[in-house]
Amino acid sequence: MRSCVRSVATQSIISRRHSFQRALLEWYRIHRRELPWRTDPSLYKTVVSEFMLQQTQVKTVLPYLARWLEVFPDFKALAGATEEQVVKNWEGLGYYTRARNLHKLAKALVARPEIPRTREAWLELPGIGPYTSAAITSIAFGIPAAVVDGNVVRILTRLTADATAFRDSASASKALAPLADALLNESDPGDHNQAMMELGATVCHRQNPLCTVCPVLAFCTAAGRGDAGAYPRLAPKIIERRAVSRVWCLHEGRLLLHRTAGDSRRLANLHELPSHEHLGLADAPAAETGARLVARKKRGITRFAITESIYAWSRTELPSASLDREGLTWVSLKELADITLSGPHRRWVTELLAASSRH
Repeated sequence: MRSCVRSVATQSIISRRHSFQRALLEWYRIHRRELPWRTDPSLYKTVVSEFMLQQTQVKTVLPYLARWLEVFPDFKALAGATEEQVVKNWEGLGYYTRARNLHKLAKALVARPEIPRTREAWLELPGIGPYTSAAITSIAFGIPAAVVDGNVVRILTRLTADATAFRDSASASKALAPLADALLNESDPGDHNQAMMELGATVCHRQNPLCTVCPVLAFCTAAGRGDAGAYPRLAPKIIERRAVSRVWCLHEGRLLLHRTAGDSRRLANLHELPSHEHLGLADAPAAETGARLVARKKRGITRFAITESIYAWSRTELPSASLDREGLTWVSLKELADITLSGPHRRWVTELLAASSRH
């Protein structure tokens, strides 16, 4: 029965796609947010914003993008920078592989005699996948390629009341790509794609969608039934809980940190407060040694819920052999602003330094 409903609903919206496209674009051109890559568009701004917006909200990206454009105003400037400079200017956005791939992409583009204009050519470049290639080429060059991200998945499953139990967002995106292609406004693919993403971000929310003000309400099967919030149906993430103990050690105006190896996949060359594991310390004896708990932080990274306990140690309490381990480094407090710390650790270090100055 559900399969039949999905089929009928899908056929219905495809048959009315021109009316759907018109309603969507009329709404977008009136209500779209004024964002830097829209008000003063360029290929470079489109590319950088698409990289930054992967797994990051617009409100978080905006100040980073403004600073980024001041330091690296174009592909040539970015290609000529060192990786250290690039990662430093990305500090706090997380998922640093994006910054390194963007740097590689700039180098590849600058080395070419001309900028590629096809989706296939962009797919061959560093850091570019199906979604990014479709977004860049449709927005910058008017190539008819539909984007399918989490926002678009949400819209399409609600439009058709698609009750498929998808394994995850990636499998849903792949399954819904044909429908996205069928609904694409080929005469204005860039604005159509941006309108779909804008609709998902500002109206068709994950929870409590604003159906009463939706410009395509008349085309939405799920909204007509009053259960739009039930879609999409994604398998729940299995959250793995982890506990990490970290060391806070100040000695003669220097802070003990750990620098991740350059070949690390996630945090290459970034500094963090060292974990007990980095120093070869067991977690259990911390309280017994006199180490004092100074902070307990919780954060989520992909499928992990992590509790990080930070213990204050004096230099003399730490075994000498521990301080000789690979990656450990003493950084002067005067130089902390110059090194690259992962975002959460920058906040924690700032907080703990402020607390220590009050005592």
